[in-house]
Amino acid sequence: MRTLFLHPPSYEGFDGGAGSRYQAKREIRSFWYPTWLAQPAAIVQDSKLVDAPAAGLALKDVLPMAGDFDLAVLHTSTPSFTGDVAVAEAMKRENPDLMIGFVGAKVAVEPEASLLASPAIDLVAREEFDFTIAEIAQGRPLAEVDGVTFRSGSGAVVHNPDRAVLEDMDRLPYVVDVYKRDLRVEDYFIGYLKHPYISLYTGRGCRSQCTFCLWPQTVGGHRYRTRSVSHVLGEMERIPDYFPQVKEVFFDDDTFTDDRPRAEEIAKGMRRLGLTWSCNAKANVPYETLKVMRENGLRLLLVGFESGNDQILKNIKKGVRVERAKQFAKDCRSLGITIHGTFIVGLPGETRETIEETIEFAKEINPHSLQVSIAAPYPGTALYQQAQENGWLSDEGAALIDDRGVQVAALEYPHLNRTEIYESVETFYKKFYFRAGKIAEMTAEMFRDRDLMKRRLREGAEFVSFLRRRRSVQV
Repeated sequence: MRTLFLHPPSYEGFDGGAGSRYQAKREIRSFWYPTWLAQPAAIVQDSKLVDAPAAGLALKDVLPMAGDFDLAVLHTSTPSFTGDVAVAEAMKRENPDLMIGFVGAKVAVEPEASLLASPAIDLVAREEFDFTIAEIAQGRPLAEVDGVTFRSGSGAVVHNPDRAVLEDMDRLPYVVDVYKRDLRVEDYFIGYLKHPYISLYTGRGCRSQCTFCLWPQTVGGHRYRTRSVSHVLGEMERIPDYFPQVKEVFFDDDTFTDDRPRAEEIAKGMRRLGLTWSCNAKANVPYETLKVMRENGLRLLLVGFESGNDQILKNIKKGVRVERAKQFAKDCRSLGITIHGTFIVGLPGETRETIEETIEFAKEINPHSLQVSIAAPYPGTALYQQAQENGWLSDEGAALIDDRGVQVAALEYPHLNRTEIYESVETFYKKFYFRAGKIAEMTAEMFRDRDLMKRRLREGAEFVSFLRRRRSVQV
């Protein structure tokens, strides 16, 4: 079947590529690669991947494609689902014979409700959908494909058996081939990564048990299943030839440092290839491993610190305490490793006092940059279950973003309401960034690099605009 893999058009400024955890507008506009779609697109021969948000495509630009394909696979999420359904319905009107399938964590945990949301949706592929979609694209009857939910001829919803978890990760072909074929790397940018960059996965799953984290609880699982070192480095060898302009590779595995010996071996291979790289990491990586990675091309670690309060970290099963995180940050600083830290306000146990505690913690460890999010109870996560059981979801709690795509506070507690949680994000940013030392650090960095100066000035304007938009939102 002629197959289109589509990341649908969405809000202007929408930050929610298929590989992204945040399907909302962010403080600084950025675009992740649609890696979850690129992977099956690499399996299905002669397919096409279209990333509408990154390419600046609106619905009117995508609709003419409907007649060129037999199968369209749309990646969706809980926040973007309503808009994605509207795209599917428009495509079906354009080409009634087009088979439309939805994939992503949203449909993995709510397959029947997702399918029944619109007659335009013919199927949903649950969990890991790479080879599920490949079999459908080959023309195999839906009834014979594991991991699919679809309508029978009588209209009844049919749930086929789950697809077996993929163990041999080397069966997955290289996504950079699809990036080269269908994407423009200059369209992808993130404030803390060099531009242009490439991101991809070297494995799936995460050993951590964080109650809020979407992917391990819905798609990837809590075992870290990895591609072999040789397979990863084989893909890396293609990057200089395909994309000589790329300045950095980002390994987007939930926690790349879960397998430290493997991370060290990949690092050594990256050095041989002369590639600068960065990755996700947990704040418990020992100094010795950090040193090996730094000596072999590591530039930056994206680290989820979440909170500066030990009880909250215990509540969310983070697995790292504040003092260990402080030592980790100290080790990174001594080795010259840049840190982009992420924090969450409004987690279970949050109070006005713990928010201030986390802000002071962030100022103390002083990552190069940070991102502050509001606790988001995605369906399928333990946090969502807790919220339902304890009555933490407000009447509007089913919504994670407003009608403009900005994240809202979906949780509230007897001692901390939604407005206080929402407003604490701006307070956090101001107290962290509007410090004399931090301003001097960022100014000096800009004067050393003119290209960086242009980016930072643009991002600064976006940041101020983001804060203004937030103030205009009624919570």
